[in-house]
Amino acid sequence: MSKLSHGLLLSLLTAGLSACNNDVSSNSAKPSASNQQNNELVMLADFEEAALPSWIQRDHIQAQITKAAGITSGNQAIELTFDSSSEYSTLSLQPAKAWDFSVLGDMNLAFDATNTSDVSVHLYLRVNDTHQMQTRSISIPAHSSATYYADLSGPQISLDSGLRADPPAWSSDEFRMPYMTGNKLLDTSEIKEVSFYISSNIQDKQVILDNVRARSNPAIDPEYLVGLVDAFGQPAKSNFKDKVKSDSHLKQLAEEELADLAANPVLADRSKYGGWKNGPKLEATGFFRTEKVNGVWSLVDPEGYLFFSSGIANIRIANTTTLTGVDFKDDQVRYIDPEDVTPEDSLGIRPVSAKAQKTRYISSELRHNMFNWLPDYDDELANHYSYRRSTHKGPLAHGETFSFYQANLERRYGERYPESFIDDWEDVTIKRMRSWGMTSFGNWVDPEFYHKNQFPYFANGWIIGDFKTVTADGHGWSPMPDPYDPEFARRAKVTTQVIADEVKNNPWCIGVFIDNEKSWGNPASIESHYRIPIQNFKMDASQSPAKAEFTKLLQDKYGDIATLNRAWETNIPSWDSFAKKFDVEQINDAMIEDMSVILETYTSQYFEVVNSALREVMPNHLYMGVRMAAWSINPEGVRAAKKYVDVMSYNYYREGMHDSTWDILPQIDMPSIIGEYHFGAMDTGLYHPGLIHSSDQKDRARGYQAYMRKVIDNPYMVGAHWFQYTDSPVTGRAYDGENYNVGFVTNADVPYKEMVEAAREINQELYPRKFKDAVK
Repeated sequence: MSKLSHGLLLSLLTAGLSACNNDVSSNSAKPSASNQQNNELVMLADFEEAALPSWIQRDHIQAQITKAAGITSGNQAIELTFDSSSEYSTLSLQPAKAWDFSVLGDMNLAFDATNTSDVSVHLYLRVNDTHQMQTRSISIPAHSSATYYADLSGPQISLDSGLRADPPAWSSDEFRMPYMTGNKLLDTSEIKEVSFYISSNIQDKQVILDNVRARSNPAIDPEYLVGLVDAFGQPAKSNFKDKVKSDSHLKQLAEEELADLAANPVLADRSKYGGWKNGPKLEATGFFRTEKVNGVWSLVDPEGYLFFSSGIANIRIANTTTLTGVDFKDDQVRYIDPEDVTPEDSLGIRPVSAKAQKTRYISSELRHNMFNWLPDYDDELANHYSYRRSTHKGPLAHGETFSFYQANLERRYGERYPESFIDDWEDVTIKRMRSWGMTSFGNWVDPEFYHKNQFPYFANGWIIGDFKTVTADGHGWSPMPDPYDPEFARRAKVTTQVIADEVKNNPWCIGVFIDNEKSWGNPASIESHYRIPIQNFKMDASQSPAKAEFTKLLQDKYGDIATLNRAWETNIPSWDSFAKKFDVEQINDAMIEDMSVILETYTSQYFEVVNSALREVMPNHLYMGVRMAAWSINPEGVRAAKKYVDVMSYNYYREGMHDSTWDILPQIDMPSIIGEYHFGAMDTGLYHPGLIHSSDQKDRARGYQAYMRKVIDNPYMVGAHWFQYTDSPVTGRAYDGENYNVGFVTNADVPYKEMVEAAREINQELYPRKFKDAVK
């Protein structure tokens, strides 16, 4: 397979972008008066003044002028102390007049940082123009000093490669901050704020910051997106410990691991189902349940032993595929049965027929040339090709995929009969979980594990289908469903029946997660908090069952429309007019109060419908909820869930459970579980660490242990699940481009030894630490 030519890559990078770049660079320079500048650099802050200027703002952070340290130039720098008593600590540079970096052309922001702490610092950089913002972040290793940068403009920023984070576009000894959230394309002629902050800090940390500056970009390496992946699905352009070099090397590593697993079997204090055999024995019901024991919430296993769910989520092949840049003209490969209950990203390998393969064509030269090797269709590893009929984000709406991870399983175990390597993988996976001290799988485990009757698990399902929604567009993963639509209730029954048929009343099933990270509303602002009613108010009640219900709720409260208008300070002509369409323009306290009631009514209806469907077919298994995302945990959603779920579930990607956030747990007083969290690094060649950053594999293990100990010590928490089992594909998972170093194992199925050792240590102390007060 030939590599992409320099000229072709550069043309792909710059196609359609020249007009935008010319517009930016044509503006005259307008730097703040106090800033040094030349044609290649604008100094925002070098901290050489005797005191901090008034335009540098602080929020829950100590900042003082200190001597320059590490690699910083000049005599002075600023020392930041991030206080763990606050969830967020921020330093903001807010000039009186917005910075204009357009004189620099394609540019980046850079700063020098020295971490004087004993642990790494996950530092965020937020950049705001007049209308939008962007967030980057990086892990600064303990006792280190380096230059970090965020490239804000240039063809590499405008290009969508299908990766959450691309490789650096030029070679440098400096460290590029991966993009996290916000708008990638900022207006660099009007940058009004640059902020540094950390989130959910669980211990005090110090960083010396200096020379915050904007610079022109160096020349782009024309092959920075070429040849990223080797034949084993590993980063081709970097070396790291235990990188697989050959089939024989892979098998050698496998044999070494199997010997380790045999030498470290299940822990002695575990019951048949993984509960605490050395602890008190409660009532045995034959299924998992919950109980509060001496003020500590706990799961209870089928034999009556106290149980804490320490596990790993997403143990399946479904998310291991990556888009190859190939597609097919045969439309049959994209057919979706409207009665399907499995969303696209949860499907495993779906082969393309030989007939369809004859219509093959290159849909993206850019992506196709990221691979140093892909098998021919007659190769013995071609059975690991699949097809993605739709994607969530990225430049390709659909296309051929390949799973290097599954191909490596075949290389590792061989094939004694069709897909015997999958059976071997399942067997070794269970041995790993038991040897590493885990007590259960997390969410999204392959259903093939359900009836092995060796390891507890959670079943899962999604309610998908052609039902109405209450939002017009996606908020998070998809538009929010209308639970008042009879079709939603029908689809809920279809989904739960499928789950029940898969589980077959198996006592090894702890409970069931339905859906994931539903967006009840982000409480960061009033508009985002009440996004559901605000959007739904625009809909016609004759077409929206939810709008009809919300209209009736308001009519029952206010009676006539004039009373509503006085409360809301609006001028709505009639209830019929409101039912037809209402655009929220201004929000007062009365409207907030009503929207809060509407939001809780809506979420309650959702949970009631799902709970009713689940109880009907799976009365012996716990309803685990939807794993609320950290950005969508609001009071209305929590109150609604509490009425119907057995265990409250949250996906919480932070450094740890910060006390200021989780002080809600005593008020809820429900067993609660963390459905997802992780730490990632870039020392094994992947281009994005994940959502929470560490400096290397050892630091990942440290972060894992610190997070787990906070969860274990919380009397309301009954479990926590790491996301995920494997690293993401180097070139991004097919559905959404995630290319994170977040696995317990690499894409070659080689465990990270640091993570394994950390897990064994945590899980060895798990039960005595968790239930020290429960046995009084």
